[in-house]
Order: sequence, then C-alpha cells, then structure tokens
Amino acid sequence: MAAYLARRLILALFTIWVISILTFVIIELPAGDTADAVMNNLMDTGSTGYSPEVAENLRRYLGLDQPQYVRYFKWIGNLLRGDPGFSMTPRSGPDGIRPIKAQIGDRLWITVALTGFTVLVTWTFAIPVGIYSAVRQHSVGDYVFTLAGFTGLAVPDFLLGLVLMYIGFAYFNQSVGGLFSADYQNAPWDLWKLWDLLKHLWIPAVVLGTSGTAGLIRVMRNNLLDELRKPYVVTARAKGAAAWKLILKYPVRVAINPLVSTAGYLLPSLVSGSIIVSVVLSLPTLGPILLRAIQLQDPYTAGFIILMLGTLTVIGTLVSDVLLAIVDPRIKIVGQ
Repeated sequence: MAAYLARRLILALFTIWVISILTFVIIELPAGDTADAVMNNLMDTGSTGYSPEVAENLRRYLGLDQPQYVRYFKWIGNLLRGDPGFSMTPRSGPDGIRPIKAQIGDRLWITVALTGFTVLVTWTFAIPVGIYSAVRQHSVGDYVFTLAGFTGLAVPDFLLGLVLMYIGFAYFNQSVGGLFSADYQNAPWDLWKLWDLLKHLWIPAVVLGTSGTAGLIRVMRNNLLDELRKPYVVTARAKGAAAWKLILKYPVRVAINPLVSTAGYLLPSLVSGSIIVSVVLSLPTLGPILLRAIQLQDPYTAGFIILMLGTLTVIGTLVSDVLLAIVDPRIKIVGQ
C-alpha cells in the first residue's frame, strides 16, 4: 500500500510540473509581453507620462529580458513562495499593475469553502438516495427521485439560481445575491459573519450541486442494481443473510467504486462550472476573475487560475485513488 501511494504521489507531482509548463507556454503565447500590456492598458485608460523607455525599464524590472526558461523557473519559484505575479487588468492599480494575490484575496478561500461544502452535500445526498432507489426499484420514491434527477440534469444552473434567489428573498428574507448580508460585507471575520455566510451558502451549494447530485444518483442506482442481480447476492439472500449486510457489506462497496474513481474531476468541474453561477448570484469567487482575465487578455491571472484548476484535478484524482484503494482491496494487490 505504501509503495502504491508513493508511486501515485510521484506521478501527481510530475503531472503538476507538466501542467505548470503548459500553463507558462499559454502565458507566453500572446503577442508582446507584460510591459506592452501595461502600456496598452494605460493608454486605454487615458494615462500619460509613459514612454518606450519606461516600458523597457519595467521589462528589465520584471525580468522579461531574460530567456524563457529562466523566466519559467523564476515564475514557478515565485509560485512556490506564494507570489503568483502581477495582474495586467486595466484599472487594477495606480500604475496599471497589481499583485494577483491582492486581486484574489479572500476569493480563493471562499471558492474552496463553497466547493468543499457543495461536494459534501452532493455525496451526502446522492449515495443514500441512489441506494434507496436501487433497493426500492419501481416504487413511488424511486419514480420521484428519478424525475427529480432528470429535472436537475435538464434545468440550467443560472435559471435554478434565479429561482432560488427569489425564494430566498421572498420567503426567507435573504439579500439578493452574494454570500453576505450588507452588514457583514466588509466586516472582519467572527462567528456572526461565519453564521451569515452559512445562511447564504445553501443557495449556491444547491445550484452547483444539483446536476452533480442527479448524475451520481443515477450512477449509484444503476451500479447497485447490477450488483443486486449477481449470483452471490441471490445466494446470500437464499441463505437468509441480514438485509443490511446483504446490501451494504458487498454490493454497495462494489457499486460505489465508479463514484470514488471519478471524484477527482468533481472539484475542478465545480470551480470552472461556477463561472456563470457566480456572475448570476454575484458570488465573490474565482469564476468572475477568470472570466474577466480572459476577456481582457490578462495572461498571468488567467494562467494562475488555470494552473490552480489543473492542480485541483491532480489532487482530486490522487485522493480518489487513495479512497479507491481503501474501498477496493484489489487495488492494493495490483499496487503491490
């Protein structure tokens, strides 16, 4: 098991390194460089007093006159020290540049919290409902959950978000959009602000988790139905095995394997898929920043967020591999 985990960890680190190279290549693809982007942004905003000499000094200050491989190692070294570089978004600062860390701010942790809460809600709801639908096949509850699942897959996230915003405002007296009330928007963190966040968190969590929950319910139901029809289950039922043991000990453990193996793709899909939802619900997450960076051709901000999404994919895949090895002993045997 230790050797299996060590190989997976080494492969994950190698994959993140390759992703960082591809991300840096994407950053370097646009014509010009950061100094040119700053000059163009300042010209668009009507600023004066800049000249080619100033741009050349900025180019030397940022190390853009060095070879690409030197800039890559400098960039990745700064990332490891927690410095992702500068944003070239217009009006991002008095001199046209602003640290990406300052631009992201609390949005990163809010995105992580929202994504983690959504994953928790999705799995907590999807697995029991999938088991119930398989065990009670063709029952009223099965039909209700099936209809709800197909509806959740069909309804667009932004439309569901608008409906839930209206319900929250009309029946629960919640502010429209955002994750905080007006009184706590700029307040320092304390227990009351955390409670206000939790009160507003259910709408984006439901919106982001509906389609994923519906899909996981269908996968769990179909996999468990296949397992319940296998000879070992029929034999155990004929010998009088307890119902909970007959379902939970073996069929569920086997049926849950595909869900565990695909868990790695859930984290980045929630972050990248929340862009439209974040815009509609006015959520202070990374989605709107990524959209704005792409629209305004800010390569460093977009590249940093893309690298984060790739890293989340690798981390999620590593976690799913570990969970799969725990759930399925055959993985450990193959890993040895």
